[in-house]
Amino acid sequence: MEIWINPACSKCRGALRLLEEEGADYTVRRYLEDVPTADELRDVLARLGLEPWELTRTQEAAAKELGLKEWPRTAEARERWIAALAAHPKLIQRPVITADDGTALVARTDEAVREALGRS
Repeated sequence: MEIWINPACSKCRGALRLLEEEGADYTVRRYLEDVPTADELRDVLARLGLEPWELTRTQEAAAKELGLKEWPRTAEARERWIAALAAHPKLIQRPVITADDGTALVARTDEAVREALGRS
């Protein structure tokens, strides 16, 4: 299992705390430093069952600068969104846990972290 975190994020710290309490075997990826490639984002999106705009933090300053709220949310615009996430990783919703069963979750709650643990 791998968890993508921003150490400054309280949700990420909470998820890590719960993983530790449960004795989980996991790897931490500080995705602002070890930025996911477009291919990695495509893979995680497929595992999440989400479109890139559903994984985007649209209230971030970079999102406002890019005008993301006005971007089309269509199959044709999908690669543009993925490129924006790869170029501006702070836009990625967090934490993301990739489970050993091939799925992934945005683990913003303790329940989601426990669900990821059940999948690994």
